[in-house]
Amino acid sequence: MGRTMDILSLADFNLVARHGGFGRAARAAGRPKATLSRRVAELEAALDLRLFERGGRTLKLTQEGRALHERTAVLLTELDEAAAAISSGGHMPRGRLRISAPVLFSQIAMGKLATEFAAKFPEVRLELTTEDRAVDMIEEGYDLVIRVNPDPDETLVGRAFLRDRLVVVSSPALVRPTDGSPIPAVVRGGAGRAAVWKIVSSTERSSIAIDPVLSLSSLMMVRDAVRAGIGAARLPVSLVSHDLATGTLVRWGDVDAPEIALWTLYPSRRLLSARVSAFLDHIKAAFPTGAPHELAAYISSSEMG
Repeated sequence: MGRTMDILSLADFNLVARHGGFGRAARAAGRPKATLSRRVAELEAALDLRLFERGGRTLKLTQEGRALHERTAVLLTELDEAAAAISSGGHMPRGRLRISAPVLFSQIAMGKLATEFAAKFPEVRLELTTEDRAVDMIEEGYDLVIRVNPDPDETLVGRAFLRDRLVVVSSPALVRPTDGSPIPAVVRGGAGRAAVWKIVSSTERSSIAIDPVLSLSSLMMVRDAVRAGIGAARLPVSLVSHDLATGTLVRWGDVDAPEIALWTLYPSRRLLSARVSAFLDHIKAAFPTGAPHELAAYISSSEMG
């Protein structure tokens, strides 16, 4: 193509794109507005492309400008990180790290994980968002997401770091009927009509008719209700391991369903941010094999102190 980009002009373009205007970018960076405008104009001339729609009070990226910003902003950040690491004589991660994690895992583990990470890497500013929806990493600016059984995504790479499975549990006082009558059940989400749970024990497969007597939005609340004896429930084994060991709850069998896998995912690219790499190593150290008992031990240590 024969087109070249001046890296300083490209950095100034990304600065303006990030702040949404020349004035805001100039104030944030302490740079003259005229200089930023000239640099962006030079970049547009070099590429023979219009990168911003000018007019009115707002400055909007064109389709080409948005594509250039998405593809180069990360690379410029990585260049800055590499230069900072070399100049400081080390490779200590620094800067902002945005992570999205599912609600249950955040409730039982991410507080401790995040605290330990912040103490280990004081120059990283960790921002954690807790939600179960599948966020758009690129559009919403996340560096890393944690998802449960994610669908394949060609734009993301990652690995499973924890595996869990559902079990049917109840308090010892609740006796499983032998005549096939429904048992009182605590469910997550809409209670709906009476249904059937399929379970697998060491000796057989069986079905349990249920009568949803209580519907709760959080698995932590479901566990508390089951502890109180209101009904049986399907819960991750890591969440009830301590209760099963102490006899607070009894296990009727494993739910006949695929295992639960928690994945760390990040945008597919050759150069991985030092911050993301550090967090991946941190979570791997917390759960070396990814077995349910490791998460159960982590939960117990968090609850005890």
